[in-house]
Amino acid sequence: MSGNENIGGSAEISPKNEKLRRRIRDHFHFKRLKEPETFVKWLITGIIMGILLGLIGALFHHLSSEAERIRGAHEWMIYLLPLAGAAIAVFYDAMNYSHDKGTNLVLLAVRDNKIMGIHHAVCIFAATIITHLFGGSSGREGASLQIGAALGSFAGRKLKFDEDDKRIMTMCCMSAMFGAVFGTPVTAAIFSMEVISVGIFYYSAIVPCVVSSLTASYISSLFGIHHIEVVVDLPQAEPSLYLKTALIGAICALVSILFCMAMGSVHKLFRKIKNHALRAAVGGIIVVILTLIVGNYEYNGTGGAMIVSAFDENIFEGAFLIKMIFTVITLGSGFKGGEIFPVFFIGSSLGNFIAPLMGLDLSLGAAVGMISLFCGVTNCPIASILLSIELFGSEGIAVYVLVCAVSYMLSGYRGLYSEQKILYSKIKTKYINKKIGS
Repeated sequence: MSGNENIGGSAEISPKNEKLRRRIRDHFHFKRLKEPETFVKWLITGIIMGILLGLIGALFHHLSSEAERIRGAHEWMIYLLPLAGAAIAVFYDAMNYSHDKGTNLVLLAVRDNKIMGIHHAVCIFAATIITHLFGGSSGREGASLQIGAALGSFAGRKLKFDEDDKRIMTMCCMSAMFGAVFGTPVTAAIFSMEVISVGIFYYSAIVPCVVSSLTASYISSLFGIHHIEVVVDLPQAEPSLYLKTALIGAICALVSILFCMAMGSVHKLFRKIKNHALRAAVGGIIVVILTLIVGNYEYNGTGGAMIVSAFDENIFEGAFLIKMIFTVITLGSGFKGGEIFPVFFIGSSLGNFIAPLMGLDLSLGAAVGMISLFCGVTNCPIASILLSIELFGSEGIAVYVLVCAVSYMLSGYRGLYSEQKILYSKIKTKYINKKIGS
């Protein structure tokens, strides 16, 4: 018997080899258990939060729509807009949210684990309804992101999640609320992972984001919440079509820069009025005056009816500019709500104006304008492409990809959210880590 064999005939294992074997065993043991356990955790969490936020999203959508209906039936309510703005400011001051960062706080909640909570969700929920009730120009999707992020941040803390899981929980609830309110679950899931830091995806959140968004969208659909339903007339694909739509994408990129600059400049201008209630009241007065000058109420509220009209009939050529002015004054002075639906209005009406000049169908112009402007202001090309498919179908995907690519590149390093970071250059394979607001 050789010296390196024991009585049973097996070779002795050196301490070094034994240590290596244990490390290999522990590694695969960890891998074998950790992923399924985490998957089940986020699967269950995504379903539960999807159900909860689906119900909240349906309620939020219903109340904001009802607010617009009531205002439409009682046109005199627009004159109370200044008082409504002052009331929102007083309410936020009382809740200690006078310096609220809006959707920017959502980005910080994911990237830096800034704390959001129930009070924040209540504030933006109530203030958005009030803004719509009295005629402020804002949307509901940006507000839904804030509500979802606030509830996700709160839930993550209550469940004693670690720092990483708190971030994932926040994105999970953002996706659920966005999907519930707008009815585009795939876009909602991807947008929450893409918008925080442009250039990378938070792939660790993909299961909870997808599951919660699909669940929430289904729950809200049971209450009649669906996305915009329009038909796009697509001509046969040819080089001239791509050239024309690419030009619309380029124009929308320039308009996205204008819109983002206007949002920032008007916000800074209103901040010179130190009293928050007075600031919002002044903004409300300006919106009332503009409404009287325009002579109708098509630019108040979300403007959903005008978005649909842009796909099948000629609308006023300057509609996109008027809506832009209404929106930057409303949100810049302290009213609450989202920026995304106004962006849809501006983009679709701009495309409606440009399309006939290029010999394109109105519906195609409205679709291309809507998607490319959304891409330009959010810096989210993947979510924008998916949104086009969910809204308009996959038949025109080549056109939608083209206009999103053009808009993304030409919109530069500006965006709606000053806390958003663009990690990689838009023109070089270079890491830049540039914040939009810098």
